[in-house]
Amino acid sequence: MSFDFLPTDPLERATMLENLLVARATGDMTASTQDYEQLRRDFVSDPALKALLPPFVRTCRTLDVFWPFIKEQAATYADRRRFIGEAFTPLIEHLEGRNRAPADHVVSDVLQTFDADGVHAVWSKALNRRTQDPEGAITVARTLLESVCKRILDDLRVPYSEKDDLPKLYGLAAKGLNLAPDQHTLEPIKAILGGAMNLVNGIGTLRNRLSDSHGRGGKPVKPSPRHASLAVNTAGAIATFLVETHLDRKPAP
Repeated sequence: MSFDFLPTDPLERATMLENLLVARATGDMTASTQDYEQLRRDFVSDPALKALLPPFVRTCRTLDVFWPFIKEQAATYADRRRFIGEAFTPLIEHLEGRNRAPADHVVSDVLQTFDADGVHAVWSKALNRRTQDPEGAITVARTLLESVCKRILDDLRVPYSEKDDLPKLYGLAAKGLNLAPDQHTLEPIKAILGGAMNLVNGIGTLRNRLSDSHGRGGKPVKPSPRHASLAVNTAGAIATFLVETHLDRKPAP
């Protein structure tokens, strides 16, 4: 198959990569090693997708190298198909969107209209890290909110220090957007805004608290993917709220 006919959709490319491996694993020695090598190079060059590739794809540069590997892993064609299919599940599910929360696309769209090269890039990194690197995802979630707050403060011409932590930055931004609890008298609104501030404080300290905590045996307590999902989704929701409020209040050009 010529490279000109390789699919462009990432999911289709991942499926084709899997099918090439299955073909070789089940005795089809005509499966195109050139197509495999091209697809493999493309996935390996993407840091987010490389982490989701089956380990044997990362180590087997050609189908000829893969052939003796798969023969050792499984004796029957059915077992080989199952082995390869299970290994590709994380990548396929990621590309199908199963690892994304329902609000991911909405949040991404909102942030992209705010600052495509800055805030949206940070949000994308957080999405990619939730399942593979929980600690990194929590850190990026915090960075996301810091980036949003700084951008808003810059637009509002409110001074801040580069040493200010997330709670301080959020407090300044909330005040500038009239979102601070003490700026409202209606109790339900004060409660919601106060809850948002508490969530931001939690995100700001979660990474350090978990790293400093120790469980049984003195081992550090590490965040799990569910902790990362909570932090990232909360950060995305609050960032969206800040951006929407800011854009709604900005005068039309």
